[in-house]
Amino acid sequence: MMFSSELNEAARALLGAMQAQSLQIATAESCTGGLIAALLTEVPGSSAVVDRGFVTYSNDAKHQMLGVPTRLLADHGAVSREVAMAMAEGALAHASADVSVAVTGVAGPGGGSPEKPVGLVHIAVARRGTATLHRECRFGNLDRATIRLRTVSTALEMALDIVRASSRT
Repeated sequence: MMFSSELNEAARALLGAMQAQSLQIATAESCTGGLIAALLTEVPGSSAVVDRGFVTYSNDAKHQMLGVPTRLLADHGAVSREVAMAMAEGALAHASADVSVAVTGVAGPGGGSPEKPVGLVHIAVARRGTATLHRECRFGNLDRATIRLRTVSTALEMALDIVRASSRT
């Protein structure tokens, strides 16, 4: 098992909730480098729910694969609320999924700044027909793996929230 039992359980919960509503998901990942998609596809039967994953580590990839405007990247930087939301919305625009999750952040150990320290991650979750959710996480100057795994966990929690919220409306 590549991931902790807690992360595997979170993935199963999300996939189950999505399958119950016949929804599909796409991921748009920068700092996690595909870990969310890897975790989701670790679950047997995930092909019924997982549409695709975009690993957009560079700004060029964010622009080319997800349609994130270069102006947005220039004005706010890749690690920003605006870019995370554009990534999530771009993933929906470039996939047949109903829900998308996007992450961008500074996983360290280098690359941080006073404005954007190591451990700063922006997560956005989009669902067709609803407002895109955003959360800014400041995990602190932890090791790279811990920051990335906490990002995965938070992203799954947010995705489950948006799926469950829409099932109640």
